[in-house]
Amino acid sequence: MMRNDNKKFDTALIRDLAVLLDETNLSEIELEQGDTRIRVARQISISAPVNVAAPMAAPTAPAAAPSQAAPAPAAEPAHAGTTVNSPMVGTAYLAAEPGAPNFIQVGDKVTEGQTILIIEAMKTMNHIPATKAGTVKQILVDDAQPVEFGEPLIIVE
Repeated sequence: MMRNDNKKFDTALIRDLAVLLDETNLSEIELEQGDTRIRVARQISISAPVNVAAPMAAPTAPAAAPSQAAPAPAAEPAHAGTTVNSPMVGTAYLAAEPGAPNFIQVGDKVTEGQTILIIEAMKTMNHIPATKAGTVKQILVDDAQPVEFGEPLIIVE
């Protein structure tokens, strides 16, 4: 009888859930239909990719020449300030609901932790906070635009 129950599980669905975990950077997904419950979970190591990217960038600038530290910041003014990146894959919304005013506009002052937009992922609305206080210099996404993990959303100066 246990074998019959195990055959009810759709292995393709489980694989799809595992892929969805990777795409959305979630730590677990649970699906329940009737008496059947499937839970797919994993540990997330967000700091590892960030730590790998930072050391790669740091040795490049000093290896070029210590005097070229000034030209590197000159490249930053193209998007001076802090970039808030998408923490997940989903659809970005600039307002709480259709017809409502946008959370932020270019030129608005924001505080650290203030909601700047919403990303819908798996029918869940995730409020995305400003990572620092400042003035919104640029909004890099449109309303209802699909976004990828790590994609720049706004620039705060």
